Amino acid sequence: MQPTGYDALRNGAAWRVPDDRGWIAVGGADRARFLQGLLTNDVVALAPGTGCYAAYLTPQGRMIADMHLLAEPDRIVVDLHRDVKDRLLERWDDLIFTEDVTLTDLTPDTLAADLHGPGAAEMVARIAGSAGDESAAGLYRHRAGAVGSHGMSVARLDELGIEGYRFRIGRRDGAALRAALADAGAVEAEAAACEAVRVESGRPAFPVDMDRETIPLEAGITDRAIDFNKGCYVGQEVIIRVLHRGQGRIARKLGGLTLDSSGGGAAGAVPNPGAVVSHGEDAGAGRVTSAVHSPALGKAIALAYLPRALTENPGAQVAVATEYGNVPAIVTTLPFV
Repeated sequence: MQPTGYDALRNGAAWRVPDDRGWIAVGGADRARFLQGLLTNDVVALAPGTGCYAAYLTPQGRMIADMHLLAEPDRIVVDLHRDVKDRLLERWDDLIFTEDVTLTDLTPDTLAADLHGPGAAEMVARIAGSAGDESAAGLYRHRAGAVGSHGMSVARLDELGIEGYRFRIGRRDGAALRAALADAGAVEAEAAACEAVRVESGRPAFPVDMDRETIPLEAGITDRAIDFNKGCYVGQEVIIRVLHRGQGRIARKLGGLTLDSSGGGAAGAVPNPGAVVSHGEDAGAGRVTSAVHSPALGKAIALAYLPRALTENPGAQVAVATEYGNVPAIVTTLPFV
């Protein structure tokens, strides 16, 4: 990994094209009420120019998708992982009966670019003018803008767990946006640099760290994704039962691991996704979901599902399987950086 992209993410501003995203526009007079009954966050409360993070669950409370919701004057744009976009379009279309709701796949004609780092807000303002000022005001604030004669939108999403903005523009106008980012002085970040920052921030990603076997409480996204004062949504009964009858005591939780970099052999090895975490005599105590070499810490770090008691015991000693053998690691409170 070249240092330029990582350094820019931490100290300046760097951009990337997130090629794993899809977009659905939900229109019609009943759009907010329709989504309110499906998703974990309060959609009805969203005014144009605002948004939120939410999840769509199975009736058993497991995650089908996570998503960003951006309320525009005449529609709500759902920004989600491309792999689940078609499934949601089909499922939500089946759920429309008498409601005034329309669903449009924006993905084929949409391109996005993310700009992250402590200098990102200044660059957004330089590129998008007043749209940048509005987006910098707070998380999920967004509005329309333009690059030259090309219309676009910009939203603050903090996708990597640091300050960040997502530009959304017509696919055929992508070259103009890339040129504007370069002219503003932004560095193009390589995928490894973005992944390092995301894991250092302890930010889980779908479907890498969250999938159809995950409930939001396990992934640590409860505060961001769930509104406990709204009405019913799919999977709500399970979430409430765990919180109130079980006092939130889930069996496993996403936690951090810092691997031992001292010595030779396997020291410094980065474990693969799915690597087994052992603790004492428990040879299968947990599993790694994401792992990187952290430039900030000079060590390999990982996100892993662990027994809840372990995540509540920072400093606990475990071992992580790598291709070179088991490596000692300690349970670490998130975020790492």
